[in-house]
Amino acid sequence: MNQERMYQVLRGPHVSEKSTVIADEANQVAFKVARDATKREIKAAVEQLFEVAVRDVRVANVNGKRKNFGRIQGRRPDWKKAYVALEEGYELDFIGGVE
Repeated sequence: MNQERMYQVLRGPHVSEKSTVIADEANQVAFKVARDATKREIKAAVEQLFEVAVRDVRVANVNGKRKNFGRIQGRRPDWKKAYVALEEGYELDFIGGVE
């Protein structure tokens, strides 16, 4: 996989309450990824960019919410989320807590 595609596949980390819990308990990291990204592409991108060993990748399609702006109705775009399980001994920390 070339460098350009790697940066297109991974959009950024998804930081939420659930993602911090799974990071602590199950050694997993959540990412926002491209809608057309496959599990193999996500695994290769994470391994090459962060130099970690990936054990498993699970993906979820998230539907965009419907929003109302007064009388105007709108909709947020759909997106894809990937849960990446890391091998034992590897860790990614996007929050960087205070010690």
